[in-house]
Amino acid sequence: MKITVIGTGYVGLIAGLGFAKWGNEVVCLDVVPEKIEKLQNGVCPIYEPGAEVQLNDGLASGRLHFTCNVKEAVEHGELIFIAVGTPEAPDGSADLKYVYSAVDEIVDYMQSYKLVVDKSTVPVGTARSLRERMAARLQALGKDIPFDVASNPEFLREGRAVGDFNNPDRIVLGVFSKKAEYLLRELYKIFIRSNKPIVVTTPETAEMIKYASNAFLATKITFINEIANLCEQVGANALEVAAAMGKDGRISPKFLHPGPGYGGSCFPKDTKAIADTGVKYGSPITIVESVIRANENQKKRAAKKITDRFPNGGTIALLGLSFKPETDDIRESPALEIARALLADPRYTVRMYDPKAKGNAKRMLGTPPNAVWCGGAQEAMQGADAVVIATEWAEFCSLDFGAMKRILKQPVFFDLRNIYPKTEVAAAGFEYHGTGV
Repeated sequence: MKITVIGTGYVGLIAGLGFAKWGNEVVCLDVVPEKIEKLQNGVCPIYEPGAEVQLNDGLASGRLHFTCNVKEAVEHGELIFIAVGTPEAPDGSADLKYVYSAVDEIVDYMQSYKLVVDKSTVPVGTARSLRERMAARLQALGKDIPFDVASNPEFLREGRAVGDFNNPDRIVLGVFSKKAEYLLRELYKIFIRSNKPIVVTTPETAEMIKYASNAFLATKITFINEIANLCEQVGANALEVAAAMGKDGRISPKFLHPGPGYGGSCFPKDTKAIADTGVKYGSPITIVESVIRANENQKKRAAKKITDRFPNGGTIALLGLSFKPETDDIRESPALEIARALLADPRYTVRMYDPKAKGNAKRMLGTPPNAVWCGGAQEAMQGADAVVIATEWAEFCSLDFGAMKRILKQPVFFDLRNIYPKTEVAAAGFEYHGTGV
């Protein structure tokens, strides 16, 4: 099939790579020439395990192309996927200006039937709105061309996106017509053969599925974080609580990992967007509103643990800056919020290291005089009063505690992701601070 993907951000790029891998002819469109040039040369603009290999495989096969030429991109694809950003507006709603711009350009250049598929995370009712917008614009331009609009939300996990795209839990198709359903089933027939669930529903339901899924997962994370906070006060062990809860088939152990709060490109933005939708339609989702507040408090609580232990300042080694491991994404990262809180007080010096996100974090935080950017964990810990694990990168899971004691000023260890058993760290002579333990 001939496919166009508008947007080469996280979702669009992974989708384009995956579609090409399945044997489709794919053109990916973006407005940033520098990004397109990198992609054409086989350089992936994001860190995502497996993406660069798949990028170069697609280029070598001749099935994957990148362009800034809107006319070329629109004319190429019978199926056009919109995968542009839907950033958070000042009021918490999703800003759809890039989505609207994309459909306007499609209408301006289309000369034959197109199935426009919204892959961006958008509020309920967006697909219907886009269909009406396209129809009105075609009429205004005097074009009598058939088209369809559909919703096909993504459920990718950063750090595992390539695998998730090629081995999804389910495919959700929100369609208005049988033709749109047929074309999308053809595209995803690889999963029909492997008995992956194909959920065919209305566009409104498909859009709600995406928001409801992310809001539920964010709620689950926040719930166990709140339980962990209570465990600290009553002397219970949150890890044991979570493990026992997870053995209940109705609950499952997934997303029951206490930590400094959720971040990333999806959960913060999507929870706010669905909360905004609830208010607009007179059906507030109060539990999600509480989750949003609790998560912000959790990030502050993580920073406060450090400042309470060192009320007069000190040198802190901060390991991890991305919102999760195996990605360079720092958006809404709890680690970055911890860094900001410490750097705001000149009494603290923060020695920071991240395997992949250091460059993005440096651009975000700027160059405060009390920030020290380090090339490795050992360098970050040199002369520090405490070490803080804020992101659970694999290389932080096998630290040499003997070497750490020799280079730290004080053996104080904040394991905010609960990587290490408290007893193990204490036995090595460290003062241990976890989350809920």
